Amino acid sequence: MKRKRAEDEERTRSRIAQAAVDLHGSIGPALTTISAVAERAGVRRATVYRHFPDEAALFQACSSRWLSQSPLPAIDTLNDIDDGEARLRAALDLVYAYYRPNARMLSNVMRDAEASSALRDTLHGFATWLAQLRKVLEEGLSFQAIGGKRLLHAALGHALSFAAWRALTEEQGLSDKEARDLMCRMIRTTVQDDQKSFS
Repeated sequence: MKRKRAEDEERTRSRIAQAAVDLHGSIGPALTTISAVAERAGVRRATVYRHFPDEAALFQACSSRWLSQSPLPAIDTLNDIDDGEARLRAALDLVYAYYRPNARMLSNVMRDAEASSALRDTLHGFATWLAQLRKVLEEGLSFQAIGGKRLLHAALGHALSFAAWRALTEEQGLSDKEARDLMCRMIRTTVQDDQKSFS
């Protein structure tokens, strides 16, 4: 009996988390009410609060569930690419291919996170992933930045950012490949190769 009750509770918890994922992806966290989550999950408001007593708990469960369905791409294989430009292109292809199908969710969450510290906390893993990716690229590029490493750091951060990708593809109408090539050209003008050509 206890085991069945625990299994039922876990199924209910999963339904609530999935309801939050669906609503965050469609209308965004800021417009997602507990009543809407409860209705979509087929439970009462009190049940939602019993499983997730505050906003932070619900955001964390939603984030974990969404990431289990749309996991961040592994970046370890990029270390096997010795050529700096090839590594950069591969990384941007990887990131932009992730942004494309997840654009609506990322856009909603990043927009609403500006007004919610609890929601900003759920983006920590995403920010860490991008920071690790930028480090892999910095280590793979064998040239010196005009103005030092600070400019290279900023250029790579911009090229990898969701906001930059969205501006180029959704607002300016570029394809992912065109956006990638433009970012590579931006980085090319930011750096001077002291060992080999970067073209």
